[in-house]
Amino acid sequence: MQIQDLPYADPGVPDARSGPRFLWWLFRNQLGGQFKSLAWGLLHFLSVSALPFCVGVAVQAVVDHSGRRLALAGGLLALCCVGNAVGDTFLHRTAVTNWITAAARVQQLLARKAANLGSALTRRVAAGEVVAVSTGDVEKIGWFVEAWSRFTAAAVTIVVVCVGLVVYQPALGVVVAVGLPVLALSVLPLLPRATRRADFQREKAGRATELASDTVAGLRVLRGIGGEELFLDRYRRASQEVRHAAVRSARMWSLIAAIQVLLPGLLLIAVVWYGVHLARQGRVEIGELVAVYSSVMILTYPLRHFEEIAMAYSFSRPSATRAARVLSLERATPADGVATAEVPGDMPSGDLYDPATGLLAPSGRLTAVVCGDPDAAGLLAERLGGHPSEEGISVLLGGVPLDELPLDSARTAVLVQDKDPVLLSGSLRELLDVPASGDVGAVEALAAAQCADVLSALVQGSLDAEDPMDARITERGRSLSGGQRQRLALARSLFTDPEVLVLDEPTSAVDSHTEARIADGVRDLRTGRTTVVFTSSPLLLDRADRVVLVHDGEVAAVGVHRELVHKEPRYRAVVTRETDDEAALNHARHENDVRNEKDGVPHEHDVLHALEEIEESA
Repeated sequence: MQIQDLPYADPGVPDARSGPRFLWWLFRNQLGGQFKSLAWGLLHFLSVSALPFCVGVAVQAVVDHSGRRLALAGGLLALCCVGNAVGDTFLHRTAVTNWITAAARVQQLLARKAANLGSALTRRVAAGEVVAVSTGDVEKIGWFVEAWSRFTAAAVTIVVVCVGLVVYQPALGVVVAVGLPVLALSVLPLLPRATRRADFQREKAGRATELASDTVAGLRVLRGIGGEELFLDRYRRASQEVRHAAVRSARMWSLIAAIQVLLPGLLLIAVVWYGVHLARQGRVEIGELVAVYSSVMILTYPLRHFEEIAMAYSFSRPSATRAARVLSLERATPADGVATAEVPGDMPSGDLYDPATGLLAPSGRLTAVVCGDPDAAGLLAERLGGHPSEEGISVLLGGVPLDELPLDSARTAVLVQDKDPVLLSGSLRELLDVPASGDVGAVEALAAAQCADVLSALVQGSLDAEDPMDARITERGRSLSGGQRQRLALARSLFTDPEVLVLDEPTSAVDSHTEARIADGVRDLRTGRTTVVFTSSPLLLDRADRVVLVHDGEVAAVGVHRELVHKEPRYRAVVTRETDDEAALNHARHENDVRNEKDGVPHEHDVLHALEEIEESA
């Protein structure tokens, strides 16, 4: 895989059981690139390591006054320089390719998982952690995958050089062959502590990122209540904790780096001292001493890759663990976890039914659902969309379980609009560039959602945008009011025109006059389509074909708005926002009316209705 071939047609199915298993899975999926990097790395490191032998041959040739061996040494030096240049160039090229392709694979996997889980992702994983995994963690994972082949090439080079030194000059070669493994393994006792400090630093950084994300998302509210300084102080403290953790981690890594400099220096001193002693005895020639000394000095370069791979693993392991935790999340499936029903070839249609609550939304009708608990309403809305956050019995569309449909088919059949929909930055035309049936035009959808004033505001706030469709929307629609954002999101949902549309509090941020017009527009535009609206607004409830009260996770009453207001105290308490005293009084009145009906006394509402008819006839 080359960079120009990205993105992957299929990034694969990751092994997300743990961070190390995920790193190993990434490595196995890049064997071709790893072998290329290993080959060029061996050429580079071996060329660099061969330079001292060439220098030793040249020095000894000068001592022996041998022009032929001096010319041979010059030719070998030139060949090593060419190998060094070519190997270094292509090693860097293949290493960067491995890094970018590994990071791209992880990003594709994370994007696919986010699309699969939908809004359930941020309820199961903190938003700050998702941001950290998608940015900094991806780079650190790519760093380890890329560094592994260079480390392998460096390790092979050190083994080859040690063997060569033992053959070339056994007395000094044995000293180097024993000393280099000690140098390579000397930092191992410090790695666990360095890893723990790196993990702690990443944990603090993730917390700071999460706090910053939450603060930016709620900046408008914070300004309204004067809470900017409070959250700014919290972020200052969080960032200082990150700084202190980073300093402690850097101290440990600086100690490891110092050891990697100190011990090779001591080995050089030992080689020179012992080599001079052997040279005085005539057991070592001057050229051999120069070659061994130069080899030890040159080997400090590949030895640095031992420190790099240790650092890369220490930083990438917690990053891979976080990525694996996100990638291991799955959609909630039926309790047995196995889909057994046969899915028809065509997109299913018909009544939408939730066996868990008993909620039924008849096909082609507008059904309003009233829940006393907004969180329960949100969870039920997601269940109706076929991607619940908890396991349970699947919702049925036309008798077909939504959990057994492919995710894209389920979302084509049923569209759920959250109570806090997100508007991405871009033009209004791009906002409406979504999969749609084609039966509803953008103008119709915007009109039904009462977006005329929103379009005017967008045009006024955009430079050189005469057409409202070319007007720019800022990130998350922050330049618009809550009601304006809500109406644009509603227009987008109406434009999509799915078989079943589920709206969770679509008018909670608009005024009553606009809400009444929206209720009429949605009803007219969705004629013949199944629409479910979670709301407690009397204006929307009064225009619904069917109203369902869900209480304590079950359907408690079904009817029309005006009927339920009079007959169902729990419904009336939610819709009219009754206080406890008012609810008790209305309950007493209801009990009194029931007793009067049994005794044959006319109902108070019946009497008033009769009086109104008499007045009208008069």
